Amino acid sequence: MEWSPPALAVIRRRSSVDWSVRHCWFGVFAVKENQMESTTIAIDLTKRVFQIHYVDPQTGAIYSKALKRAQLVPFFANRPACRVVMEACGSAHHWARTLARLGHDVRLIAAQFVRPFVKSNKNDAADAAAIWEAAQRPGMRFVAVKTEDQQAMLTMHRIRQQLVRIRVMHINQLRGLLYEFGIVLPQGRRPSIEAAKASLTSLADQFPVMLTESLQDQLSRLRTLDEQIELLERRIQEWRRNGDACRRISEIPGVGVLTATAAVSVIGQAKSFRSGREFAAYLGLVPRQNSSGGKTKLGGISKRGDVYLRTLLIHGARAVISSSRHLPERLRLMLTRRPTNVVAVALANKMARTIWALLAYGRTYQASPQQ
Repeated sequence: MEWSPPALAVIRRRSSVDWSVRHCWFGVFAVKENQMESTTIAIDLTKRVFQIHYVDPQTGAIYSKALKRAQLVPFFANRPACRVVMEACGSAHHWARTLARLGHDVRLIAAQFVRPFVKSNKNDAADAAAIWEAAQRPGMRFVAVKTEDQQAMLTMHRIRQQLVRIRVMHINQLRGLLYEFGIVLPQGRRPSIEAAKASLTSLADQFPVMLTESLQDQLSRLRTLDEQIELLERRIQEWRRNGDACRRISEIPGVGVLTATAAVSVIGQAKSFRSGREFAAYLGLVPRQNSSGGKTKLGGISKRGDVYLRTLLIHGARAVISSSRHLPERLRLMLTRRPTNVVAVALANKMARTIWALLAYGRTYQASPQQ
């Protein structure tokens, strides 16, 4: 038998506590209209069973229990508003939005910040206790909860990224297969596809019929992939035109449609980062530090954070360096002293800090006179 909430009128007759109706995707619930209580509840998320861990602030009693998926929303819908913490893992943003609509203060913690607090062998109860322990630290940093639109845009980017990889795999396979028959394709996606078409047309009589048909099917799959990628890019472009934040950061040199939409979706809430430097460090665009004993040691970039957005920023920086005729004096001097890739990473760092400033303060991009 499935759980169903009692009627609101029945609940009101049982107690004199003030109740209100809360709506969510799971149903309609009657909940207490109290102020936020001091209890912190940690949830270890899985697909079907959720582990709850919290400590009663009055008695100090520790509670740890497992809830099935259908029991999670009713459990929180009938509790006073409290602080809920979860690990930033799969479906975490969905559950954060769901519980926030019920009036709870939901926080997400990165997995690498939870791991040091696991005291025993890994299990759901130990993970939930570690999440609760990590949330008590005063200096803990939390992950901003993304909206449905931001997650939808990131999903489109992931689909496009996968299609691009599949297209590259098809081209590389086509290049290797034709090389076995003495045909060398030129570099580049479009030149190699055009050369493959011309080779199949001119040498059709020399190849077995089955081979020619199979290679033509490969070219047909490439055309289908091109159409699917172009369709996704048109949808991303439409999303950029409708978003004020994307349009504003698109004015930055080196920031195109993909970079702008990915940056807005990845950042979520810009104020979740204290500064542009912190955002650049999150993307791994700063040197890795290994200092001790008062001696500072800096290495290459840390490469932590979102790999996809960091890649887009560095590619955009390379495009600025290679195509701009009037580079700033600082960049020209840097190119005389450092390798191009180092300068590209430095410019990507500046682009990331500029993106954060425009999003955090709602400003528009204004190029300096020397640019």
